Amino acid sequence: MEKITLQERIERLLSVKSLVTIILTIVFSYLAIIQTINAEQVMTIFTTIIAFYFGTQATKE
Repeated sequence: MEKITLQERIERLLSVKSLVTIILTIVFSYLAIIQTINAEQVMTIFTTIIAFYFGTQATKE
């Protein structure tokens, strides 16, 4: 198993799809907190976002 440096981790975190995933997570969490959307909608959206993110990460490796 190769060791990943801190700089490489930061570069990966700042990729476009990672930023989109993080921003969408924050936005939908905020919408749930202010009760614009309900918990079931948050879970559906969040599950889709996370599945997409990890699915693309798995195919990348």
